[in-house]
Amino acid sequence: MFWETVILALRAIRRNVLRSSLTILGIVIGVAAVITMVTLGKGATEQVTSEIAKMGSNLLQIRPGQGMRGPMGGARMSANLFKITDAETIEREIPGLAAAAPSASRSLQAIHGNQNRPTMVYGTTSAFLITRDWLLETGVTFTSADEQAGKAVCILGTTVSKSLFDKQDPLGETIRLGRITFKVIGVLASKGQSNFGMDQDDLVLIPIRAFQRRIAGNTDVNMIYVSTKDGISTDQTRLAIEQLLRERRRVAPDKENDFDVMDMQEIVSTVTGTARVLTALLAAVAAVSLLVGGIGIMNIMLVSVTERTREIGTRLAVGALAREVLMQFLVEAVVLSSLGGIIGIFLGFTAAFFGSNIIGVPFIINPGIVLLSFAFSAAVGVVFGYLPAKKAASLNPIDALRYE
Repeated sequence: MFWETVILALRAIRRNVLRSSLTILGIVIGVAAVITMVTLGKGATEQVTSEIAKMGSNLLQIRPGQGMRGPMGGARMSANLFKITDAETIEREIPGLAAAAPSASRSLQAIHGNQNRPTMVYGTTSAFLITRDWLLETGVTFTSADEQAGKAVCILGTTVSKSLFDKQDPLGETIRLGRITFKVIGVLASKGQSNFGMDQDDLVLIPIRAFQRRIAGNTDVNMIYVSTKDGISTDQTRLAIEQLLRERRRVAPDKENDFDVMDMQEIVSTVTGTARVLTALLAAVAAVSLLVGGIGIMNIMLVSVTERTREIGTRLAVGALAREVLMQFLVEAVVLSSLGGIIGIFLGFTAAFFGSNIIGVPFIINPGIVLLSFAFSAAVGVVFGYLPAKKAASLNPIDALRYE
């Protein structure tokens, strides 16, 4: 009986193909828009999350001074810079750390032969590679002896390596950073360009004591990178670091920290949360088309009931039950909306695929949104098709047969 009703519904739709197509247009647009927005939003969230993850797993960044706090933000408050001993104390006294790396940086001209390039030079330790999840493509990292002696050795980012050496092997060669000559002992694996427009491979690493003695002329540390072991809460680690640094920097109990511990996990949560809210908002706006499409279905079904009054009267006169007539028109409305949902899903993923390629985010299919969109479109047919179906089922057979 049910399949016969479906067949009758399909015949009725086929009799008025143009009208049926225009009827489901709102459903098609609504479902396609929702799927496109959700898919692009999910791809953008995944892209941003992966870019932040490239900076390091379970990473904490410690900077001197306070800034960007509160709803109005603000300039960073100046404070005394760190020393190498601060990083060493953090690594020694805070449990659950994978590594802690002090860092100082300056923009310098890297020169080899007749090739030169402005780049960012970081004075740091071998722990920098651990905290930032960075691998070596070739060569070796700094030894403890290199770091303690402040030896003039360096590790190149791939952008600097290609710019200065092209396709030649840079290992064992020398470059000048400013006026100081350094021997190349390694090349970092490429991390590529971030979504924030920064070339992550445009850098040179040197031992921090070499940086302090030969370039900076002081013992300051601008930043400390801290990485926790897997399974260790970065939030608890952050609190422990804050307590330790307050003691070392003699911050009074009633004073704010004169340093800032930034948890990358918090940034990831904030960014992904914001992206989800924006995606949900855009999807909700797009879903208004589903409401408009439902009203269109109800309107056309009411017209259909009026046009087929004599047909309904004939069915009721020869013994059809009112619930069978109700089911016929209800199924017709559901078939219309479901057909619109299927077309909308196809168009939505097609638009999302091309949109992902255009804006450069991953194309990620979310099975949940497919099921939700189809179910919602079918539900629209039930909700907005019930009133016309109820009207058809409640017709008096005699009055229906007299209808012209």
